[in-house]
Amino acid sequence: NITFKDGQIVLVVARDATMPRISLDSIHMLENDPSGHCASVGSTASFAIYQFTVGSCGTRMKEESGFVIYENMMSSVYEVGIGPITWINYEGQLKFQCRYSGSAVEALVVEVNTVPPPPPVSQNGPLRVELRLANGQCTTKGCSDEAMHTSYYSEADYPVTKVLREPVYVEVQILERTDPNLILVLDHCWATSNPEPMSLPQWELLLNGCPYKDDHHLTTMLAVGHLGLQYPSHYKRFVVKMFTFVDQSSLVPLQKRIFIHCTMSVCHPSTTESCEPSCGNRTSEYTY
Repeated sequence: NITFKDGQIVLVVARDATMPRISLDSIHMLENDPSGHCASVGSTASFAIYQFTVGSCGTRMKEESGFVIYENMMSSVYEVGIGPITWINYEGQLKFQCRYSGSAVEALVVEVNTVPPPPPVSQNGPLRVELRLANGQCTTKGCSDEAMHTSYYSEADYPVTKVLREPVYVEVQILERTDPNLILVLDHCWATSNPEPMSLPQWELLLNGCPYKDDHHLTTMLAVGHLGLQYPSHYKRFVVKMFTFVDQSSLVPLQKRIFIHCTMSVCHPSTTESCEPSCGNRTSEYTY
């Protein structure tokens, strides 16, 4: 029995295939490999199995009448019994071959296993971001927050005057980056009464990307739409109700400016990292 699979010849020899019987221990091919690759890969008292490539053990290839032929020669000793204590062995040879049509059309099943894209190449470098206030005008009743981000205050407009509880629309964006897979993540945003970020007093706006829960007028995260933005994931927007700091002893409002600060990071989403903050019951308020 001869089979041909994946460039391998598999030959199964039965001891009783011929009369007289074949001596399985004496079988060898046209050429024997010193490393033992042409020896049997398995045997019993009745069978021996050989497996080797079509280019080894003396196997030859030829073309004949439109067929591709791989052939080899197996040599072995035949056992011939003469008497109760005397045995005579004769050597015999058997040619075997596999024939294939050189022009046949065969069905081929191909299974393509897709692999995930390679991780992005990362290296240290500057990251420029910008925080600015929107000053779009809402001219119709019930207009969307998106309309407020149609224009922004310039540097010459600051300081901007707001009354208490008036919405302050804040936008943070990544600058000079063109990777659409990058996502801007706001980690921590807070307000102070002077430009120094670590100065006191302070008031929390966002903690771990979520609105500060001890504020009676919670900061609200806004969805960033695709309208007019090439890379929407490079932006984050939120609304703060205008407030003022008070003197801790007299509780008198301080006539000081409010400065907004944020720490942020850039995230690349993957199967294990969604880049979205976990904000408990308020998760539905976030759209990225």
